Amino acid sequence: MALQTLSESVYVGLCLKIGTSQQVAIRRDVWDIQELLEHKVKKSQIALMLSGSRREGFRFKDSDQDYMYWPNNHRVLWDFSQNTLYNTQRYKLILCDSSESPPGFTLLWLPLEEAHRLVLSSCVRINGALCISSAKYRECMCTGDSTIHGPCRSGRVHGLDYDFADCFVSDFWPPCASSWKDRCHSWPPPHVVDDIIRSGCHFVAIGHKLGKHADNEWRISFSQAEQKLVYAMNHAQFLTYGLLKLFVKEFNNGLSEEKKLLCSYHMKTAIFWTVQQITIAQWCPKNLLAGFWVCFKLLLKWVYEGVCPNFFIPENNMFLNKVHGEAQMSLFTRLYGLYEKGIAFLLQSPSISSYIMDVLCNPRLSICTDECTLISEAKLDRDIFHEIETVTEMNLNYLQDCMEYFDILEQLIRSPLTQYQIITLQKHTATVLQTSTFMLHDMYTDISGGNKQMYIADKRSCYMLKLAAKFGSVSDLLYIAMYLYKTFRHREALSVIEMTKVKLAQPGLRYNEHVDPERYTEAVGGRSWSYKMRHNVALNINLLDHIWYINELMPEQQSNLQHEDTSLLIPPFILLHMLEFLCCRHVDPTRAQAALYDLQVLVHHDQEELADPEDISWEILGICQQMTGNHQAALYSYTQSLRQSPFNKINTATRHRIQDLH
Repeated sequence: MALQTLSESVYVGLCLKIGTSQQVAIRRDVWDIQELLEHKVKKSQIALMLSGSRREGFRFKDSDQDYMYWPNNHRVLWDFSQNTLYNTQRYKLILCDSSESPPGFTLLWLPLEEAHRLVLSSCVRINGALCISSAKYRECMCTGDSTIHGPCRSGRVHGLDYDFADCFVSDFWPPCASSWKDRCHSWPPPHVVDDIIRSGCHFVAIGHKLGKHADNEWRISFSQAEQKLVYAMNHAQFLTYGLLKLFVKEFNNGLSEEKKLLCSYHMKTAIFWTVQQITIAQWCPKNLLAGFWVCFKLLLKWVYEGVCPNFFIPENNMFLNKVHGEAQMSLFTRLYGLYEKGIAFLLQSPSISSYIMDVLCNPRLSICTDECTLISEAKLDRDIFHEIETVTEMNLNYLQDCMEYFDILEQLIRSPLTQYQIITLQKHTATVLQTSTFMLHDMYTDISGGNKQMYIADKRSCYMLKLAAKFGSVSDLLYIAMYLYKTFRHREALSVIEMTKVKLAQPGLRYNEHVDPERYTEAVGGRSWSYKMRHNVALNINLLDHIWYINELMPEQQSNLQHEDTSLLIPPFILLHMLEFLCCRHVDPTRAQAALYDLQVLVHHDQEELADPEDISWEILGICQQMTGNHQAALYSYTQSLRQSPFNKINTATRHRIQDLH
């Protein structure tokens, strides 16, 4: 009974740290609809998929954004007879050859020696065949500010670390994993098994260190299948998986990379095997620690034997490279020391010990596992709006792209969707409308179409921006102000700015972590998420780098573009004061000075993080100061911009502005 109560306490603690089932569902649904939208837009020659722990539903602060990235017009075949299923005018075909590779790895060769130039430049000759070298492919794909990290190219965009795994895709399930389906008697359910088999697999650019062709082999990746398996877990199983991830992170704490023999993928493998073998009769909050203990003992057994069998290809021993000899014995000794302490060793874990101690110090404490009591409406709303803001970047390079997205959005909105997906598509719609507006303006400015065509285009643009404001957040009104400023209607722009200022000053406004929960709930509690977003939520302003919204920020957008970033993110409060200053310079110089003062106070004394990201906020302050002739203040602001974390990649523009001052 004591262990069950302890388990419930840990379950509650993990819900608070990792997320309730509703929070996890929000994260998954938002990314699922984003991926569906991208897959339906067929124009892209490159496919992109979020993978790893973030796609599974975790939101650890230090976790990377993991993406898989592959050419859409290439397909990998396991048997050349499968080529009859493809239009060879559209697809370049690649053939597997696993005959000389360890289990789970393969060579990829070009039977027709036709492919994209990047693929061809990565090829080597092996036994007379033209094979794609994984090592060369990684080097070819690693450009700009990114660095090679295992099979990935790593970098940093908008304050987040990312890993891009460049790979190829196969529409077919690997023959070497055919036995996996035969093991799925109890878990996962048949419909999940069928979905996984239909989805095929990927190949990531890294070989087996002990393989005959280590630099040229590719690893078979089941990342998409693993995501579907994690989705098939109940919440207690998912939290047990999260507990294992927390355990291995702290187990490795303080060790060098070479000595970190266990990783989160081993934990994922352990929970997959444990859930499938039904070692826990009922995996629920009361049995969470029992489930963790079974996984831990399985891990201990694997280390003792030196064999960690891949869940899909058991012949692939994932310990083969590192866990052997003296390192294996040392690892086993450490794990066995924890095993001897029993489940109480989790008391040493800072992440969860506080939740356990609450129960140990108060045995009569009643633990409620009802999720409705664990998370407030305000906190749940914060999660969904943060998630939506994270995913709403789209590949909008031309007006035709916007039209294509409109068509897909219209189709999707009519399909069965969760409430989280509806609000995501609503924000997408606003983004496409705003982007179309500025593209349309640039198009009619660049061509001589006459005043009538310009007038019609302007009317349509204003209508689309107003429509976007009805779909989007409070801060989307600033796109209208930017457009009016761009078209020299300064007084009209100021009218919109005044309205936006009132809305952004609401006591119940939500912006990032800035919110008064009581006033927010009082203002919009119980309302739909659509209503909340339109009336009480402000999001960062996202300026796509290939569209010129306002001339004063062109150098910053160009700098961002040089570093292969796609957009400039600006806090709405900063852009509000900048636009007010710019417009007032033409109609009311005294008010312009007041707007600049407000901007300066906000940037210098940002107690509520309304000017974060700070690099662009200091930059904008410097631009406005330079325009008034206050070069000393502008120099200080630009210097401060360079000292901030490079959330936006504007350093090149900042240095040029400093040179201009000198």
